[in-house]
Amino acid sequence: MKFLADMGISPRTVNWLRSKGYDAIHLVEQGLEKIPDEAILSKAQKEQRIVLTVDLDFGFLLAITKASLPSVILFRLGNESREVIEERLTEVLEKCQDELSHGAIISVSDEYYRVRSLPI
Repeated sequence: MKFLADMGISPRTVNWLRSKGYDAIHLVEQGLEKIPDEAILSKAQKEQRIVLTVDLDFGFLLAITKASLPSVILFRLGNESREVIEERLTEVLEKCQDELSHGAIISVSDEYYRVRSLPI
């Protein structure tokens, strides 16, 4: 799996993903911290990456465009520290690989996660 981390995700989480063997990049590494959400989705789709974000706009954009990719993992946590995000991400990656490969938005909260297949 390949990941594209939005600005709300710590670059240290990207390094953690790399240490686990994943191909992961952060927008800031490529000087893209100010590109619009639509461009982030386009980049992720072209590069076949899963977007990691805390930004609710990605779900809305996927819904209005009826896109089937890229997949998005949206963190909606009380504590958005990298440690908590990494803990919750570990669970999602263990249980949702098939959904992510076919196109999904996964909303991750403190207690649960919800999977919505794309297109919406």
